Amino acid sequence: MLTGRRYLLAFTDEQVAYAEQVGAACRAVWNTALEQRREYRRRGGFIGYVEQARQLADAKKDPHCAWLADAPSHTLQQTLRDLDRACKTHGTWKVRWRSKSRTAPSFRFPDPHQIAVHRLSRRWGEVRLPKVGAVRFRWTRPVGGAIRSATVSRCGGRWLISFCVEDGVSEAVPNGKPPVGVDRGVAVAVATSDGELCDQEFVTPGEAVRLKRLQQQLSRSLRVNAAKNILAAGLAVTGRGDLAVGRSVKRQPPERLAA
Repeated sequence: MLTGRRYLLAFTDEQVAYAEQVGAACRAVWNTALEQRREYRRRGGFIGYVEQARQLADAKKDPHCAWLADAPSHTLQQTLRDLDRACKTHGTWKVRWRSKSRTAPSFRFPDPHQIAVHRLSRRWGEVRLPKVGAVRFRWTRPVGGAIRSATVSRCGGRWLISFCVEDGVSEAVPNGKPPVGVDRGVAVAVATSDGELCDQEFVTPGEAVRLKRLQQQLSRSLRVNAAKNILAAGLAVTGRGDLAVGRSVKRQPPERLAA
């Protein structure tokens, strides 16, 4: 099962500057690729990850885009993959831009073969990342499995690294029984995934006593005839049918009043 492990990084000043540069490059790639996708949609066309990745490789060869070549290639490609997944899930027009002031820098290294982690001491570990080099991090707990990817991000002025780890533990079924779904007040109380139905009365003993007492009072009360009540209310009004201060002049014919 995949799980996450997050640690506090101890960047040097040079590594902080480089991480800011990589984060800015990923943000620029995200915004440019999103605008390109929207422009294609306006014209009735479509562009996907494969074509955008090819254009990104061509842009890195341009001397005016040398800043793209300084960033790790896999982080930029992963940014395009994340954008492609977001557009497929939410739609091109609902995906948001990444603002420099409101979006913290973040980038992911998706290739586990380029990530090396080992422990230095009881409190410190070290990770080697492409073009970043060796970085120390606080060893608060063991990684506990095979690393699949690593994400570097800034949060509250501190730099963190998150490892996506395959811990080799399968998700166990609770108590060795099939999962159940609770459906109170519709048909049955509990329905298991194998089709077993378990019903239950959700009435407390006190509620049952009160219900019995109310039913006894109802049985001893006079029986409420709605037709008689409506007739009495109708005879209490004038022939016009109002009870206002100023009575209507119009009346019913005498033969109906006599009846």
